[in-house]
Amino acid sequence: MIIGVVGKIAAGKTTIAKFFEEKGFCRVSCSDPLIDLLTHNLSEYSWLPEIPEKSEPTRDKLIEYGRRLKETFGEDILIRLALDKKRKCENVVIDGVRSGGEIEAIKKRGGFIIYVETRPEIRYERLKRRNAGKDKAIKSFEDFLKADEAEEKFYHTSELKDLADFLIVNEGSLEDLKKRVNTIINSLTSGKI
Repeated sequence: MIIGVVGKIAAGKTTIAKFFEEKGFCRVSCSDPLIDLLTHNLSEYSWLPEIPEKSEPTRDKLIEYGRRLKETFGEDILIRLALDKKRKCENVVIDGVRSGGEIEAIKKRGGFIIYVETRPEIRYERLKRRNAGKDKAIKSFEDFLKADEAEEKFYHTSELKDLADFLIVNEGSLEDLKKRVNTIINSLTSGKI
């Protein structure tokens, strides 16, 4: 089974994917292949579309390189690479799905999509707490809104909500989120969809 998790920056995609991982799914992000290719960490792949010049995987670099790969190798290239990286796994959850083409690639393989939605103020606070290297250029709420707007302009993330099989509004506690995810996992694994 393949699950794709879609949402804006810091909406909770990785947290949701980690809950799936706790239930035995292999977790991978769409950005993992980009990071691996940019840092030349290539050993987990059975094939590679290209090997770029080695560089630091900043958010801007990831977006630019991802765009180039999609233009050259197809909209589903990151899904194909993520699934190749986890090819030995029966159940895979992919967080950071960001385009209609990626959603289509997951659904074509019999997968399901979860869209996670969270207000910008909450997402910004989460982004500050997680302190990820790829986010270090975001120093203020205004920077965050600019990055969010740029991502929306490029990926049209909010439009992808209509393609989702499940919607989670993630503005409560971690325990609330876990309950929602477990309900989805139970419905998927019991075949009651």
